[in-house]
This record gives sequence, C-alpha cells and structure tokens, in this order.
Amino acid sequence: MDNWWVNALWSITPTVLIGIFFALVLRFILRADRTERRIYKEMEAEERARLGLPPKSDS
Repeated sequence: MDNWWVNALWSITPTVLIGIFFALVLRFILRADRTERRIYKEMEAEERARLGLPPKSDS
C-alpha cells in the first residue's frame, strides 16, 4: 500500500507544479498590465494638464 501512495504523489506532482507556475505567470502578466495602464493614465493626465486641457472623463 505504501508504494501506491508514492506513485500517486509522483503522478500528481508535475500537474500541480505546472499549475502553480501557470498561475504565477498569469499573475505577473496581469499585474504588469495593470501597472502599465496606470502609468499611461498618469502620463496622459500630466500632458493634458501641461497643455491646459480639461481632465479626461472616465465614462
């Protein structure tokens, strides 16, 4: 019975590790996109203020 549990653990380990890796990569991509959008929004607001234009509405 002991050998069965070891085989089960070795069988599921690669799937779990790939799942964790995929989740981390997806999290990093989404965080980078959110940060990039925030920075571009700040840059646009600075440029609009510099040019004397009204702030852009979010709707």
